[in-house]
Amino acid sequence: MAHKTTHNIKIAPFEATPLDEIPKIAALHRSTFKSQKTKDVQYRLVQLRKLYWGLLDLTDKFVESMKQDLNKSAHESHMMEVGWAIQDCLYTLQHLEKWAADEKPEDVALQYSMLNPRIRKEPLGAVLIIGTYNFPVNLNVCPLIGAIAAGCPAVLKPSEGAPATAVVLKELVEKYLDPEAYTVVNGYVPETTALLNEKWEKIFYTGGVNVAKIISKKAAETLTPVTLELGGKNPAFVSKYADLPLTARRLLWGKTVNAGQICMSANTVHVDREILDDFIRVLDATYKEFFPNGAKASPDFARVVNQQHFDRMKKMLDNTKGKIVMGGETDRDDLFIAPTAVLVDSADDSMVQEESFGPIWSILPYDSLDSALNVAQEIDPTPLSLMTFGRKAENDKVLGTMTSGGASINDAYMHGAIVNMPFGGVGTSGTGAYRGKASFDTFSHRRTVTETPGWMDKLLSVRYMPFSQSELKQYQWMNSQKPDFDRDGKKITGPGYWVWLVFGLGGPSAKGALFRWLLVLATGYLAVNKFNLKSRWLGAQA
Repeated sequence: MAHKTTHNIKIAPFEATPLDEIPKIAALHRSTFKSQKTKDVQYRLVQLRKLYWGLLDLTDKFVESMKQDLNKSAHESHMMEVGWAIQDCLYTLQHLEKWAADEKPEDVALQYSMLNPRIRKEPLGAVLIIGTYNFPVNLNVCPLIGAIAAGCPAVLKPSEGAPATAVVLKELVEKYLDPEAYTVVNGYVPETTALLNEKWEKIFYTGGVNVAKIISKKAAETLTPVTLELGGKNPAFVSKYADLPLTARRLLWGKTVNAGQICMSANTVHVDREILDDFIRVLDATYKEFFPNGAKASPDFARVVNQQHFDRMKKMLDNTKGKIVMGGETDRDDLFIAPTAVLVDSADDSMVQEESFGPIWSILPYDSLDSALNVAQEIDPTPLSLMTFGRKAENDKVLGTMTSGGASINDAYMHGAIVNMPFGGVGTSGTGAYRGKASFDTFSHRRTVTETPGWMDKLLSVRYMPFSQSELKQYQWMNSQKPDFDRDGKKITGPGYWVWLVFGLGGPSAKGALFRWLLVLATGYLAVNKFNLKSRWLGAQA
C-alpha cells in the first residue's frame, strides 16, 4: 500500500532483478576485485565524490520516494536521511587517505623495531549489503560508503518494504557509480536467497533478529563474516529527580520520529512510582504541544510502513492488560497509529514482551532503581539502546548495570546522532559497528606486515637449527620483563623499582640488563655504519 504523493516527480515501478542475473552480478564483482582497481585510494575517492553528487541531484526524488513509502515528511527526509548520508560521505572523503595509510603499531619491542612493522589496511573483497525499510536512504547508503571507502566492490539489496526508495537507490548507483563494482539488486525473498547463495567476503545486514539468524547460518557455511545491525526492547529509566518536562519532550521526540519506526527508540519506560502521575500528566501535555490538532492531522507525523506491521502493533494494543494513558487512535486504511503510551503493571504484558518498532510504548512503574534494573535485564539483557534520566549517581548505576549497544543520558538516543561515532549492537541487538571510520574498518582487514633487513640475521640466529642453549638464554633475557607487581598481585611502588626499570631496560636481572644495553649499542652501531656506507656510495655515484 503506497502513501499519497505530494510532488510531480515520477518514480519508476518497483521491479525485481531477474534471478538468473544474480550469479553473473556476483561473479562480476569478484572479478572486479581481482583486477585490483577498487584498491586504489584515488579510485575510491572518485566514487565517493560521484556518490555525493548523486545524492545531491536525486534529493527531491528521495524525498518523494520516502513520502510514498512511509509518508515521511520532507523535514525528516532531509535531516535524517539524505542530509545524513551526504554528511557521512563528506566526512569519509576528508579522512579516507589517513584511514587507508599504513599504521605504525605502538609498543613494539626493541629487537623487532628494526623490522619496520606496520599495519596495512586491506579491503576484504566483494561484499553484500542487505538494507532495511525504516530509514531506507541512511541505512543503505552509509554502509555502502564504508564499502567504497575500504575498497570493496558491493552489491546493495534494499528492502522491498520501501519499494519507491529502492528504485531511486538503484538509479543512484547505476547512474553515478562504476557498474563493474557497485550494483543494486531489488526483489523479495527469492532474490535475497539467491544473493546469500553466492560467496561474499562480508555480509552487512540491518533488520530483525529472525532474518539475522538465517543470514548468520548461511554465512557460516562459507565462514563469511557478518555485521548485524538489529534492534531490541530498549529501556528508558526516569528517576524522581529527573526534569520531567524535558524528559517527556525528549522521549516523545524519540518515539515520534518516523512514527517510532527506529531501532533505538524506547520500548518500555521505567518510571519511579513517586512521580508516575506527574510524568503521565507532563507527557500528555507534551503530546498536545507536538500535535495541537492531533497526530493524524499533522504533516510531520509519518505512517506505519505497511498493513503487516500495523496489524502486529494493533495486536499488541488489543492484548494488553494495561491502561492507555496517551494516544490510542488507529486507522488501518491510513496505516495510522497515534503515539500511544500504555501504563502496565507487569513485565509479562504484551506491550513489554515484544519490540514495538513503532509509535507505541509501555510505562512500567518501579519502587526502587535496583528492581527496575532487574526487570529490564530480564526483558532484554542486551538492548540496542539505553536511556536514563536522573541524578549522576543514578545514571552511572544504570550504565554500570545494563549492557547495551549505545546509551544516552538525559535524552532519547543522541548517541546515535553523531556521524563519526561507532554505531552497533551487542548480543541479540547485533554485532559489529559502522559510521565514520568504523564503516571503513568493518569492510577492511588489518594486515600486519614486517620487513627484515639482511644485516639483522646474526641477531636472529637463535631461531636457526641447531639450537644453542646459550643463545636461548640470551633470547630469554632479552624478551623478559620485570613485573610491576608481587606474587599477591599487588603493585610494586617505590623509587628503587622505577630506577631499575629505567636503567635496567626492564631486565629481570643484572645480566639481562647488560645484554640489553649491549644489544642497543650493537644495533645502533650497525645502523650508523649502514647509513655511512650508503652515504659514501651515493657520494661516489655523484
